[in-house]
Amino acid sequence: MDSFFFAIGGNALSREGEEGNLQQQYAHSRETMCEIARVLSAHPSRVIISHGNGPQVGNILFRSEFASTVLYPLTLDVCVSDSEGGMGYMLQQVLHNELARINISCNVVTIITQVEVAPEDPALKNPTKFIGQFYTEEVAHNLARERGLTMRQDANRGWRRVVASPRPTRIVEAEVVRSLLNAGIIVIAAGGGGIPVIRRPDGMLSGVEAVVDKDLASALLASTLGIQTLVIVTGEEKVCLDFTKPTRRPLDHMTAAEAIHYQAEGHFPPGSMGPKIEAAVNFLHADGERVILTCPGCVYDSIEGCAGTTISR
Repeated sequence: MDSFFFAIGGNALSREGEEGNLQQQYAHSRETMCEIARVLSAHPSRVIISHGNGPQVGNILFRSEFASTVLYPLTLDVCVSDSEGGMGYMLQQVLHNELARINISCNVVTIITQVEVAPEDPALKNPTKFIGQFYTEEVAHNLARERGLTMRQDANRGWRRVVASPRPTRIVEAEVVRSLLNAGIIVIAAGGGGIPVIRRPDGMLSGVEAVVDKDLASALLASTLGIQTLVIVTGEEKVCLDFTKPTRRPLDHMTAAEAIHYQAEGHFPPGSMGPKIEAAVNFLHADGERVILTCPGCVYDSIEGCAGTTISR
């Protein structure tokens, strides 16, 4: 039986130029879940789904800070868990309904997933992960000055908050996910990259205020479970060289070695396509068969080889 891991970007659910309200997120979720249901209709498969949470977790954290004069504040790891539960519920319900619409009976379940990170990871002291909404430069500088936030420009689209993003080293609930997959259940796991935790010398886990990159966590979970195909759903149909230049060139296919070469040339910036390419290479080097990068409306066609960018070993 085929096996697919669908990693859906948070920006594919809350899109640039939109408010990102629940109605919009549900509408975008249906677009992607309809494609996944179509894949399952044509290719009965083991399926895992993850999702990003950059816009969403930033908004959760902002609401907590905004209300801190009347309610207790939330730590960032708890905000990540909130996004895992809320967004998992949304995707779980939408996929259930799409499968029922085409007469496929299959349970879908969301697992609140913890992801171990190294306590000495230097990324914990160097914020790079964009979260939340976009701001003008003036507003961003005011937020940095008044509230001590770290703000950076995001690919010339505006200014956003950045937080620590350590590398995932182990998925705590991986064997639970494996058991559910083996039982024929569709699993939503490692949402928002999973809740970052460190393991203390006594074996106990403690949360870390950070946001793990969801593509790196997805690649780790997919390779741990022996998944064949990793599908990264983002805002663009294809990966492009010279993405922001007039010489922009979309790619239908590349090898892992070519992806590494292009990344070294600077085509895939750290704040955007870079982690997706790194995740793809990690997955392929861990014996994954192929990685597909595409946009929400092209998932089925990309799996059939008619759209998207495929990266192979």
